[in-house]
Amino acid sequence: MIERAAKNALLRLASQFAVVGITGPRQSGKSTLAKMTFPEKQYISFDDKAMRELAASNPKDFLLAFPGGAIIDEAQKVPEIFDAVKYHIDQNTFTPGKFILTGSNQFNLKQNMTDSLAGRAVFLKLLPFSIGELKRDNLLGGNAYETIFKGCYPPLYDAAKHFLPDDWFNSYVDTYLDLDVQSQINYSNLSVFKKFIQICATYSGQMLSMDNIARGIGVSAPTVKQWLSILESSFIIHFLEPDTQNLGKSLVKTPKMYFVDSGLLCHLLRIESVEELILSPHKGAIVETFALAEMLKVRMNQGKKPNLTYFRDQKGFEVDTIADWKRTFAIEIKSTSEPEQKLSENTRQYLKLRDDDSQGTVFYLGDLTCRINGIDYVSWKDWGDYS
Repeated sequence: MIERAAKNALLRLASQFAVVGITGPRQSGKSTLAKMTFPEKQYISFDDKAMRELAASNPKDFLLAFPGGAIIDEAQKVPEIFDAVKYHIDQNTFTPGKFILTGSNQFNLKQNMTDSLAGRAVFLKLLPFSIGELKRDNLLGGNAYETIFKGCYPPLYDAAKHFLPDDWFNSYVDTYLDLDVQSQINYSNLSVFKKFIQICATYSGQMLSMDNIARGIGVSAPTVKQWLSILESSFIIHFLEPDTQNLGKSLVKTPKMYFVDSGLLCHLLRIESVEELILSPHKGAIVETFALAEMLKVRMNQGKKPNLTYFRDQKGFEVDTIADWKRTFAIEIKSTSEPEQKLSENTRQYLKLRDDDSQGTVFYLGDLTCRINGIDYVSWKDWGDYS
C-alpha cells in the first residue's frame, strides 16, 4: 500500500478540528488515506444499506455507538448525519479529529459539511498519486511519457488488479456522469455534457474561451460556465488564474484551464498509446497539464492553497507558472529531454522584470536535475519534490 504524502497534513488538521472532510476526485484514495492514517478508528461505510438505514433512522443515537469517533465513508448518503455530528460535537467535550468524513460525491459532501459544520470542520483535498509517491514505491514508468499516458489514479497502480487505462477511464467517465453529473444537470443533457468534456480536453493548457466551447457543442456560454463549475467542483479540471504582478505590463485577465489527470486527458483526446502521445499535436499541452497537476499535488498534500498563477502580457510574453511559495518560482514547462539554456529565456526575462530573489526554473523531461547559470532544470522525476 502506497504511503500518501497527505498523511502528515491530515494528522495536522485532525489535531485542531473536530471534523476533517477529505475531498477530491473519485478514486483518488480518500477512504484509504483515512484508514491508513487512523487505523484505530472505527470505519463505517454508508454504502452498506443496513448501516445507512440505521444511521438515518436515529442519527444522534447512531453516533453514540462510537465514543472514540469514526471514519464515515460516503457520508453524503445520509444527509441527517451532518446535523447529528454537529450536535454531538457541541454537546460533548471537544475532541480534535473525532470524525473523518469522506465521500465520492463531492457536491453533496461539501455542501452538507459547509451548511451543518461551519467552524467545526476543515477540508483536505486529495488528488491522485503524485510522482513522488510513485517514485518512492518504484512505480514510475521507464520514461515520462509512460506515466503521463497512464495518469496517476490509484486503481491503475493496484497490483491485485490489471486495469487497462482505456477501459478503466471509459468506466470512470460513465460512473462520473451517472453518479455525479446527473444530479446537477437535466438528464436529457448528459450526452451533450459528455461531448462537452471531450471538447474541454482540447483546451487543456490554454486560456479559457467559453464562447469557443459553447460553439463547439451548441449550447449557450452561461451553460458552459455552469458546466465548467461542475468539472472544477469535482476536481476534473483546475483554473490557473493570471498573475496580478503588473511589472509595468498590461496583463491578460483570462484564466487557463487544465485537467487534473493527464491519463484522463489522453483518454478524452482519444490517444491510445504512448507512441500516439509522443506524436500528438497536443503533446506540449499534455506535458504542461501533467506538470501543473504535480504542483497542485505538492501544495494540496501539505494542506495548503496552490498559490499558482501564470504570467502573460498583451504582447504574448508568457511564463507558464508563477509559484508563490516560500519564495517565488517562475517556471517554464518543456516537453524536451535536454536541459538547454534557450529553454529558460522567458524565465530569465521575467526575473529581470521582477528584480528580486525569485528563482527561475525549467521543468523538463530529462532524467537529470541540475542548475545552469542560476536556473534550475528539474527532471520530471523530481517535479513532485520541488517546492
